Order: sequence, then C-alpha cells, then structure tokens
Amino acid sequence: MKTFTEPLKELKEFNDIRDNIKTKTLPVQITGCIDSQKCHLIYGLGEGFKFKVIVTYNEIKAKEIYEDYRLYDKNVFIYPSKDIIFYSADIHGRAIVKDRLQILKRIIEKQDTTVIMSLEGGMDRLLPLGHIKERIITVDMDSEIQLKDFEATLIRLGYERQAQVEAPGEFAVRGGIIDIYPLTEEVPYRIELWGDTIDSIRTFDVSSQRSIEQVDRLVIYPAAEIIPDEKRLTEGLKKIEQEEKRYIKILKEEGKVEEAERIRSIIAEFKENLEVFQGSVGLESYINYFYDNTMSFYEYFDNEDTLFFLDEPGRLVEKGEAVENEFREGMIGRIEKGDILPGQMNVIYGYKDVFNILARKNTLLVSTMEPKSSYISAKRKYSFTVQPIASYHKSFDVLVKDLEYWKKNKYRVILLSGSRTRAKRLSEDLMDFNLNPFYSEDMDRILQEGEIMVTHGNLKRGFSYPLIKLVIISESDIFGGEKKKRKKRYSYEGQKIQSFTDLTPGDYVVHENHGLGIYRGIEKIEVDKVTKDYIKIEYGDGGVLYVPATGLDVIQKYTGTEGRKPKLNKLNSSEWKNTKARVKGAVREIAKELVELY
Repeated sequence: MKTFTEPLKELKEFNDIRDNIKTKTLPVQITGCIDSQKCHLIYGLGEGFKFKVIVTYNEIKAKEIYEDYRLYDKNVFIYPSKDIIFYSADIHGRAIVKDRLQILKRIIEKQDTTVIMSLEGGMDRLLPLGHIKERIITVDMDSEIQLKDFEATLIRLGYERQAQVEAPGEFAVRGGIIDIYPLTEEVPYRIELWGDTIDSIRTFDVSSQRSIEQVDRLVIYPAAEIIPDEKRLTEGLKKIEQEEKRYIKILKEEGKVEEAERIRSIIAEFKENLEVFQGSVGLESYINYFYDNTMSFYEYFDNEDTLFFLDEPGRLVEKGEAVENEFREGMIGRIEKGDILPGQMNVIYGYKDVFNILARKNTLLVSTMEPKSSYISAKRKYSFTVQPIASYHKSFDVLVKDLEYWKKNKYRVILLSGSRTRAKRLSEDLMDFNLNPFYSEDMDRILQEGEIMVTHGNLKRGFSYPLIKLVIISESDIFGGEKKKRKKRYSYEGQKIQSFTDLTPGDYVVHENHGLGIYRGIEKIEVDKVTKDYIKIEYGDGGVLYVPATGLDVIQKYTGTEGRKPKLNKLNSSEWKNTKARVKGAVREIAKELVELY
C-alpha cells in the first residue's frame, strides 16, 4: 500500500506521531481530520502493528469506517455491540456471538486484524481470555474421542445437537460419525470414528451433505461467550438461588407480592431453559454469579502489538454516558417490576471505567476539531491540514480542469472506481485530454510528481493533503453516491396482519427475513429513555427475535394445513434463505411454462 502511505512520510506531523508511538509517548491528540481521510491516516500510522482497534460513536459510523478502511486492509472486521434488548432475552440468536467469536479467534491466533466497533462494544463484561483458551478443543488424527463425553462437552460449549447440521453452532451424531459446524468456521466438518480413534476429518457441504476435503486437524472454539464448566455452573446456580430467596423475602416484606412471584417465575424459567438448552441459554445478564473476574473486550489486546484509535473522542464521551444512563434506567425499571435480581444490575462497565482502560493503552485521539472533553488527557497534540473534494455532480469538464491544474502544479492524484471495468474506461476517457493517466493495480507503486493513477477501490468521499500535494478522488465524488436498491418483497403462505388483535400468543407467524416462528406476545422495552412495544417471536433453536410494533408489515400470520404442526425455522440459519430461493426458482419455472403455453 505504498501508493497511499509513502506520501504521508513527507509530513512532519506524521513522522512525529510515529516517533511518539515508538517511544510510547501516548495518548496523542490528532485534529484536522475529515471523513474518509481518517482511515487513510489511521492505516498509515498503524503500519507494523498486528492489531488496530478503531472505536467510534455508533454502529452506523462503524460500518462507514469499515467500508472505507477495506480499501487499505482486507483483514478488517466489525465487532458488534449488544443493546438493552439483548440483555432482556434469556435465549437469543447467534449472529452477534458468531461475529464476536470470529474476531476472538483471530486475537488468540495472533492474526493481523483491524477491529472497528462502537464504544459500547467494550462496555460488556466478558470472560478473561485465558478461560476461553482453556475451553478450545483441538482434534487431530492422533486424538481419541469418548463419544458421550464429547457430546456433553460440545453442548456445554454452546453447540446444539440436531438430527442434521444446517447452520453454525450445530452438531449431529450418527453412529460413529460426528458432524459439527464450528461457529468460527465457514464450512462444517465431519469426524469419522473407528471405535474411539479418529479415522478421518473432512469438510462437507451443508446442502448436499457430501464431503469436500480431508484435513488433518480441527480446532473447535466455543459457540457462546459465557461458558461455565460444571463446577462454575453449580456454584453460580447456588448463588442465584440464594439471592432469589433473599430478594423475594425483601419484596414480600415491602408488600410487593406480585413482584416477588414474578421474579420467582422468571428464575424458575431460566433454570428450566438452562436444563433444556444448556449452552444455548444467554448467561450474559447472570455473568457475575458464575465468574468473579471479568474483562472488557479492550483488555484482550496486548500493548506491545496493538494501537487504539478513538474517533471523535468528544462524541464518544457523550455516547458512553448516554448508553450507561439508558442501561441503568432500564435495569432500575426492571428490578422495580421484579424482572431481575440485584446482582444483574452490574453487568456492564461504566463509561468512565472503559475510558480508564483505554487511557492505559496505546491510544490516539482522532477528530475534526479539538474536543471540549475527551476524558483522556493527551501528552502531545497535532493538527493536519486536509481538504475535502468538492462533488463534481457528473461534470466531467470540471473534473478535467481540476486534473489539469493538479498536474501542472505537480500534484499526485489517485482516482478510485468501484469497478475495474469502469476504472479502465475512466483512464481511457482521460487520455483524450492529454493528462497521461494510467490504470494500475500495483498498490506499492510510488507515485511521482504530476502523475495521475486510476485504480480499483472504494471510498465514501475523497480528500487532499495540500502541503504534500496528494489528492485522492472517489467515484462518488465524480458521479454521486450509488442509489439504494429497493428491497424486493416476497409473498409467503400467510395472511396480512392489520393489527395486534389479529394475533394471539402461540400463533405461528412468518417473518419475511427470518421465516416461521411462534408469536409470544408484546413486550415493553425501554430504548433511548422511551418505552416502546416490541413483538416477541420465538424460533426453533430457542432464539428470540424482537420486532418493533411498527413493523407489522414484515410479519404474516401462517395459514398452513389445519391440524398439522409446522416446522419452525432457526434464527441465522440458511434454511429460510434456501426455502425462499427454491420458491423463487419454482415461480420462474411456472412463469416460463405459462409463456411457452400462451
């Protein structure tokens, strides 16, 4: 990536910051940064570090940074945060856990990784990394497996036993064959046994169930974030029962009989779910009962090989305070109603605790303007001179005039296009104006003064460094942003729901993106200090989906064969996608036959 990074070395500020990083004179504050340019600077400063963590103020911004940063580094991942709804559900889908554990795997295996996340992602209480490492299972051709013990271990690690493996987090046993789909892998694996000895380990295709490739080794990571062993589970349940008794006694003494009965019922249901679903049950809100020591995600990284970048630290402080207040207020409301135990109040870190952790890391504060309050005191302050690229609104003539000016004044210009074909065409079109542009995919080519390079890549917005005469122009600067594609709507076997009165708890419903589930009623959940109604839908894997009450248009009432119990879909599995694809294909065939007929 020398095409992008070499010019930065001509800036005194850049070199001074690099020296600060080497001498550990951190934190430092960097101002004057804008939009997509932040990713360019962060990538340049982070060169040589195994891990880079970019912390921003919300999930939307995290996705924007992710899209821009991919231009420079393909080993970039979003670490998703949980919201209050996540802690309100005892059982939930695996999407968030899957994304998190894939990153955790890269940290444990020391793979070069850039993590992008919102601040609240580091406010969760997590297990120390050592506890997770202890529970990783490695299976190779020399291993011996006691089948019953192996099954019990997988279940305790959060894997679900099924008749046939279809989605990550599942396993199946048929005779001497074990199929498992590790949550951190792209494909499932099949272990064939000869007695207790492993005969073969192969990957296989989910759809056809046929083996693909033989491997010598399989590493199985947990399928859940909270994975207590039998001892911790027993001790934790004992603590929960003891606090339940104390709390019910207090509630009854205060005359809160209804609240006392509610918490008794909730804990009973939790223990029942834990017995039935075991590792699939969300223990996040009970973590303090099972573990005395917890960590923030930020503490998983070693100072020697990690740089932290805080995007707009002023806004991060505001966000952290808002998240903490929202969570605390939500928990106070729940404990007043008898929905939780007192020990569940403290399942996240306060935002000040999180900033104290980040202050001890190799941290750089990156912002457009100097923040009024960042909570972290900088040892050095630097400012960059950067300018945005004005939109050309599809005016090719104006672009050509700017390029002529830059070329004449010995600027280095990089033009980006999201398509290789369009990039080559743009380069050819500019040849007609004697600008001598060239198309190249060699990102280590060091640009010379006055050169114009066209290449394949995406950025939301372009920018320039006037002091070093470097200009980077994105395709959206020239032609405008891409129009959002309208979502296609499919029709399913169901009746359109006009209002809540059309539904009764226990009814089967079809969600257009997640498939068939059971309607469990309406729950009130506080979000952003506002109590809102959410539709609760339960799926086949015990997963629970909360849909805003305003989202009735994506749900239909199931109307299948009377008296026949339908099979529920599973959250985050490919099963529903495959069903929709098959239906779509069948409709195409029918349409084709009708055209031929008429």
